[in-house]
Parts: sequence; structure tokens; C-alpha cells
Amino acid sequence: MPARRCFLTDTGLGFGSLALAAMLQRDGYGRSLEQSVPDGRPHHTPQVTSVIWLFMNGGVSQMESFDPKPMLTKYAGRTIAETPFAEAQNPQKLKLERLVVPDGNGNQRNTLYPLQVGYRRHGQSGIEVSDWFPYTAKQVDKLAVVRSMWTTDSNHGAQTQFHSGRHQNDGDFPNLGAWVHYGLGSLNDNLPQYISMGNREYWNKRDGHYLGPAHDAVPLRVDPGNPLDFSRPARDVSAESQRIGRGLLGRLNELRGQQYPQDAALAARVASYELAFRMQQSIPEIVNFSQETAETQALYGLDQPHCRDFGMQLLAARRLVERGVRFIQIQHGAGGAGSWDAHGGLRDNHARNALAVDQPIGGLLQDLERRGLLQQTLVLFASEFGRTPGSQGSDGRDHHIYGFTVWLAGGSLKRGIIHGATDEIGFHAVEDRHYVTDIHATILQQLGLDSRQLEIPGRKRLDIDHGHVIEAILT
Repeated sequence: MPARRCFLTDTGLGFGSLALAAMLQRDGYGRSLEQSVPDGRPHHTPQVTSVIWLFMNGGVSQMESFDPKPMLTKYAGRTIAETPFAEAQNPQKLKLERLVVPDGNGNQRNTLYPLQVGYRRHGQSGIEVSDWFPYTAKQVDKLAVVRSMWTTDSNHGAQTQFHSGRHQNDGDFPNLGAWVHYGLGSLNDNLPQYISMGNREYWNKRDGHYLGPAHDAVPLRVDPGNPLDFSRPARDVSAESQRIGRGLLGRLNELRGQQYPQDAALAARVASYELAFRMQQSIPEIVNFSQETAETQALYGLDQPHCRDFGMQLLAARRLVERGVRFIQIQHGAGGAGSWDAHGGLRDNHARNALAVDQPIGGLLQDLERRGLLQQTLVLFASEFGRTPGSQGSDGRDHHIYGFTVWLAGGSLKRGIIHGATDEIGFHAVEDRHYVTDIHATILQQLGLDSRQLEIPGRKRLDIDHGHVIEAILT
């Protein structure tokens, strides 16, 4: 007689390990004894139920996206010292840390590089958006644009830093999605509550870390035939055979439960396999867009080769939100340092990447709004850092950690506003500066969570790990 594990695999319950992690997390098992167990209830009244986290790997230029700086073109080719903005690198005047951006030879890359794209004001708010983002620009009155972000990791470990709040050299720490998964209960027991789409680099592969693997995101592919690892039977099994197998397994589990009625871990494992089966039924339907109208599919750019892949991920995200998935992390452009990493050829690089993401993002915001979902969903557009106002080589920009831009939409936030500012050449965040965990704190606030109430005994976090809510963008 085959072992039960093989039996489960062959009858189609093969990704029980994913479901088991989710169920043990919810039921309080699989944690070390010193950990407290959240009860799944928010700490205060939540304003949103779901988060869609859009992350552009590589470093989007703030100047060529959502913080245009015409002075770069006016003074192009001059060093910063030769412009009226020489104080941008004067630490005594600005009292900001780590002001100089050196290259590998210790020289400042301070020859200003002109804007590589035009920009215009859009919407009633009149927010400036580069011409590479025309679809997002049409939705600008839905955005809260934060132009004053900063971070400390000047290499692409900053991807991890934006997600977790800690420098990669500090070690491994849970990211925001893992904390949300840890703190809140399920909205839909047929689906994972934390899902990741898109490729991830090795330094950004895991989520839960000391919270445990139960809080890692479940990776989802937009492929109805194989959306999840281990979600298909190891052998071809008919629906009738699966039904018989589930019935037999259920009877065996029932008998075992009668024999050991106080075994809570057994009960959790039984429930996990039931969840596994329900996920197998639910997940393929999520990524099957045949029920979506041609108009909706076109809205996300599914009829356009240049943005079809990202559009499918965002359409899947909307369908997941509709069905009660709490946190959806979508990463664009992974591979090496990230496809937005434009040390050279910035014009072609950003034009190509924006073409891949802009229409799907605009479509997502429009679709969420018209379905009445935007108020309960918080959408974030972010990148690990920005890019230098000075040139690198002849036609690129280097990494830049002192001032960059993100935007948020929905989630009971103010609409059509700009918060914070960089100086006139986009070098430093000089007004209402925000470290990356301020974004975390704001999202947790809207979800009804207080990060300090989620701390693990023996794992006390630094104050900066918690961040500060950006009150100015809340309604």
C-alpha cells in the first residue's frame, strides 16, 4: 500500500505543503515557543482590505517619471558647482547625511544630464508626469505622489531594503507582506493570502525569514495550465478518482481524529489538505481570463505584445482582490540588477520599460475604480532608489539614494496630491523626507495594524524599522 504522502500527491493534493504552512500559521502552529500569536484581528479600524505592491526592479529615474526637473536640461553639461545649485552637495548647509555620490574612482558624478523625455501637467491636480507614462497620467487625480523618499543601500540590495526596511548587510528580516500575513487572518480560505508574481533575485527570494516560511509569499504564474508549483497531480488522475480518494482520505482522517481527539496539530494538518484541494480548484480560475470582456482585456493591454505579460499579472491581481486576497506583490524587470538599471542608454531603457508597464497600471487603476474596489485596495508603485541628476558615461544615470519618488493610490488616501519635494535638480529630498519604512507604516495603518504590537519577543525591532505614518496623504 503506498505511503499516505504518495497517495496525496498522486490524487492531486500535491501542494499541501503550501497550504499546510498557511493553515499552521493561522492556527498557531509552526512557530517557535517564544513567539506571540496574533489573533488575526486588526488593532484598529482598517481602511483597506488589500494591497497591490508594484515594484520596478533596477531603479526608476525620478526625473524621467513623476518628478521632472527642467533645470537639468537648462544647465546640462555643467557641473553642479557651476550652477545656482552648488549647495546641493553642501552638507553643512543642508544638514543631510551622505551627500556626495562617488563613482568607482572616488569622483563625483556631478555633470548634469538633461531630461531624456518631455513632461506635461495632467488632470485637475496638474501633477507633472513624464511622457513615458501617458496611461498612468490619465489616472493622476487618483494618485498621492511622494517625491521625498530616501534609503541607504546604494546597490541593488536596496530592493530588499525597500521591502524589509533593513540594509542587506544587517541580515535577513521579514518584509512588509510577511508582516501583513502574520498579523491578519484570512479573507478567503480558498486562496493564499500573500501572493507574489514576477521574477525575484536571490537576495529578494524569501519573505518570512524569522517569522517562518509560513509567511513567504506563494509564487503565482499567470498560466491556467500550471499556475502554482505542485498544484497538479503527479499522475493523470480522473475527477472521479480524485473524488473517491478524497472521500477515503476524509474517512481515514475522521477515524484518526476519533482516536486522538485532542491532537490539534493533526486537525490543522487535515484542514491544510482540505485547503490545498480548494486552492487547486480556485487558483486556475483566477488566471483564466475567458470570462473577462474583450474591452477589459484590452484595458490592461493584453492585446499588445509589449505589455501583455505585465497586463496579465495586473488583471490577475484585480481578480485576486475581488476574491479576498490580502497582499499581492508584483515585481517587474528582475534579472541581474533589474531591467530599470540604466547606467547607459537611459532613454531607450526607460522608454521600453515604461511601455511594458504603463498601460496595465493605468488600466488597473481605472478598473478598480469602476468596480468599486479602489477604496478598499491600496496600490503602491515603487522602485528601490532613483537615479542621479548627473550623467554616467555618455547617456546614463547611476544609482541614487538621496531623493526619489513613489506613488500610492486608493486605500482611503488623498487623491491628486504631491507630498514632499526634492531640490531643483532632483538630488536630495529636502521637504518632508521619508525613509522607506514610512511607506510600510502608512500601509499597515490603512490595514488596521500597529507594527509595535506585532513584535516578536526576543526580536525587538529598531525604531526606524517601524517607520512613521505619512499622515499628510491620509484622508
